[in-house]
Amino acid sequence: MHKSTDDKKLKRGLSNRHIQLIALGGAIGTGLFLGVGKAAILAGPSVILGYAIAGIIAFFIMRQLGEMVVEEPVSGSFSFFANKYWGSFAGFASGWNYWILYVLVSMAELTAIGVYVQFWWPEIPLWVSSLFFFIVINAINLASVKIYGETEFWFSIIKVVAIIAMILFGSYLLISGAGGERASIDNLYNDGGFFPKGWLSTNEEGGYQGLLAALVMIMFSFGGLELVGITAAEAENPQKNIPRATNQVLIRILIFYVGALFILFSLMPWRSITAETSPFVEVFNTLNSYQFTLLGKTFYFTALIANILNVIVLTAALSVYNSCVYSNSRMLYGLAEQGNAPQFLKRLNKNYSPVNAILVSAALVGICIIINRIIPDKALEILMSLVVSSLIINWIMISWTHLYFKKHETIKHTKTLFPSFLYPWSNYICLLFLLGVLVMMWYTGLKVSVELIPIWLAILWVSYKLNSR
Repeated sequence: MHKSTDDKKLKRGLSNRHIQLIALGGAIGTGLFLGVGKAAILAGPSVILGYAIAGIIAFFIMRQLGEMVVEEPVSGSFSFFANKYWGSFAGFASGWNYWILYVLVSMAELTAIGVYVQFWWPEIPLWVSSLFFFIVINAINLASVKIYGETEFWFSIIKVVAIIAMILFGSYLLISGAGGERASIDNLYNDGGFFPKGWLSTNEEGGYQGLLAALVMIMFSFGGLELVGITAAEAENPQKNIPRATNQVLIRILIFYVGALFILFSLMPWRSITAETSPFVEVFNTLNSYQFTLLGKTFYFTALIANILNVIVLTAALSVYNSCVYSNSRMLYGLAEQGNAPQFLKRLNKNYSPVNAILVSAALVGICIIINRIIPDKALEILMSLVVSSLIINWIMISWTHLYFKKHETIKHTKTLFPSFLYPWSNYICLLFLLGVLVMMWYTGLKVSVELIPIWLAILWVSYKLNSR
């Protein structure tokens, strides 16, 4: 008698190298490639310290999630733990909040992918390239978890190689003097000091600036780190591979974020950075004056640089969307196992991929793409404000759920395999930090995102009550 697809379980097809690079891909995204400029304008060189602080907070949250995941490597990740240790509404809210978060992120990344493709082929409409990669990425995820892991592995390799190349070349420009007269470590402190705008101050327009204001933008660069927890149910030897990937996150953040920013702020005066500045753009633009000769012909780097940069940002966007499809489908599958989502979402195909969960997520993302073409920009802006709110809710719920988990383990007198750092103080530090981020959001142009939180939680509560019936 054949086992039905509803009775099958997710297959452990993600090897150690997959988990390592998935963790790395979550830590490195468009926040580093494209989002640094706005934070730099707010805080100057002190934004380097900001990324280090935010990285430590993200690492604390990762260790809290990691402790729970290693004890119970199940589908649904933090939603499962919230449901088990905190309560059924917490599990329901945590899972659906995460799902809608990455549906909206998927929509944004697909739009960005279309823009990057137009760099090479401007005649191709945005919706055509978005639709093409929409089909390709969903097909990859339907194939098998191993194919997803392999795809994400190579996406991450491209990003890692690009950052390492940028750091090495930037270091060469600084040490050799080839970066020009303005390239000097003195740029870190010679124009108003390392904290030119202080911890918090007001600008000429009456808005807030300084390191605390920049932390709001910096924190969102780390969205996606929790993906390691989502992979637990399909990871080979999770008790060994999850801790290894989690522990390396902090090192990667220090090397890739802090290292890249150290180079950026050393190569140019911070006041010349614009909102659109990327560390890659600034470092590679220096190559414009370089040339090489091959087969008797002289080639300039200008065109090559533009193409390399576009490959990098396109890869980053595809990587994020690929991970969105994966994490959304696994979250729906986990919610269905908890009884917090329809049971048909538990169905697996012959490759052990949650086929209905992938198709339902894809359907909503597809609808969002159509809406994106029709509705006014303001409506889309409000939707994207919910991304910011959902991300904060997700981190708060992970840290708070961990407190319930530890209380449960203490009552049982259980010694966990991968204990978090500085419990319970690291939890309190994370929760206070995230509440502080909400306060700064209120005063730095993201008031709508804060106002959406109680409305969104009320919608989740009503949905939970309807589901309970």
